[in-house]
Amino acid sequence: MKQVRIDAGQLELNEKVVSIKRVTKVVKGGRNFRFTALVVVGDGNGHVGAGLGKATEIPEAIRKGKEDAAKNLITVALDENDSITHDFIGKFGGASVLLKKAPDGTGVIAGGPARAVIEMAGIKNIRTKSLGSNNKQNVVLATIDGLRQLKTPEEVAKLRGKSVEEILG
Repeated sequence: MKQVRIDAGQLELNEKVVSIKRVTKVVKGGRNFRFTALVVVGDGNGHVGAGLGKATEIPEAIRKGKEDAAKNLITVALDENDSITHDFIGKFGGASVLLKKAPDGTGVIAGGPARAVIEMAGIKNIRTKSLGSNNKQNVVLATIDGLRQLKTPEEVAKLRGKSVEEILG
């Protein structure tokens, strides 16, 4: 699995908060409350990332989540009609997300957490189905895993030592 590092400094990143949870730690003196924020960032042009931020205040947790997401950006292979290049199933933990290529005019057909990732990546036509666990964090990470492993026809042709025409038929 290849990990491509992208410098977030040169990209104009938008953010979307997927979930905010209040977590509690019980200590001798009572309970400590903290917030965790799951944030997805993207430039709407094939770059997307997700991050988790934890803090005692919600805005601080969101800021930390955005910073974490900017460190974990991936590049998504898109085709000519702003869809993915081929169908794929992304997996993370107990969650699986089926990503299906769609023709122009289909729009984004996706549930909550997967939709946030796809919109931030700039994909305009796609069909998805969340399989298995519906834990928001795992669904987001499964979607990103699926998008990370997509290959362009050129990459596949190079791997197989054939021309793009032979592969596309």
